[in-house]
Amino acid sequence: MSKRVVTFGELMLRLAPPGYERFAQASTFGATFGGGEANVAVSLANFGLEADFVSKLPKHEIGQAAVNSLRRYGVGTRHIVRGGNRVGIYFLEKGASQRPSKVIYDRAHSAIAEAEVAEFDWDAILAGADWFHFTGITPALGEKAAALTLAAVQAARRLGVTVSCDLNYRKNLWSKEQAREVMTGLAPYIDVCIANEEDSADVFGIRAAATDITGGHLSHEGYRDVARQLAETFGFKKVAITLRGSISANDNNWAALLYDGKDYCFSKNYLVHIVDRVGGGDSFGGGLIYALLNDYSSQDSIEYAVAASCLKHSIEGDFNLVSVDEVTKLAQGDASGRVQR
Repeated sequence: MSKRVVTFGELMLRLAPPGYERFAQASTFGATFGGGEANVAVSLANFGLEADFVSKLPKHEIGQAAVNSLRRYGVGTRHIVRGGNRVGIYFLEKGASQRPSKVIYDRAHSAIAEAEVAEFDWDAILAGADWFHFTGITPALGEKAAALTLAAVQAARRLGVTVSCDLNYRKNLWSKEQAREVMTGLAPYIDVCIANEEDSADVFGIRAAATDITGGHLSHEGYRDVARQLAETFGFKKVAITLRGSISANDNNWAALLYDGKDYCFSKNYLVHIVDRVGGGDSFGGGLIYALLNDYSSQDSIEYAVAASCLKHSIEGDFNLVSVDEVTKLAQGDASGRVQR
């Protein structure tokens, strides 16, 4: 029987100028949909798991288009509450060379940000689920969203559902102090914590020694210590940390660490030439969840997750549209990019 994963968060309309045009010069914007937890659900559905996405979206046509964008890839949408007045929007300007990408949010008062706890029956939503996933973006949307997230993870704990969280700190949504207070309250319900080079410092004040993110120098020993501190402080069963070395907006080194409470497993490193990096972290989360649910070893799990995310960087849009076979081949060493005939 296929494993069932439930993800919870905001699905947004993504508006982006074509190619590498800047906001100020664009006369058209491409419209797609995306959002951290929805991106994870799409990855898992493409990997063959039963993936349900939970949110609240307006009843109007743009809300329906958002729902349809998930149905297209086999994501379950039956638990999406319909109502509210608006779909959150984010504008993306793709960076190139030494010019970084830029994101502008227009998501205040979105349907999910104003949703009430009583609108979601978490015991029913999570019945029969194996895994629940959210990110730190969702409780950052406001007090109501934070309360909804807490209700969800409490229900998951009652039902014995594994919970994962990608810390995903967003300074445009809340302060470090707010993030620390809310995420510390959610941490006791989290089994698998996913972070990047900066999240653990921004949210919990746990920093890696001998590391210069902007200079591209990441210390393996420093991140072993970060993973151990996160696990010991909050009781996480597993901690995954993505390690991105930014050479430029187009080229990154990409690897990760998984700590399972005993062993520290580092993936191989990929030199990634980026087509679209938005959703890169979510594709890592999707790959990790898939691997852990299928009882991969810690080393194989981190290799699968990083390979999945490596491939996502080559795909336009938020969603990672790759198969298990494609990820497995890359994880096993076929990184040539040669034509498959």
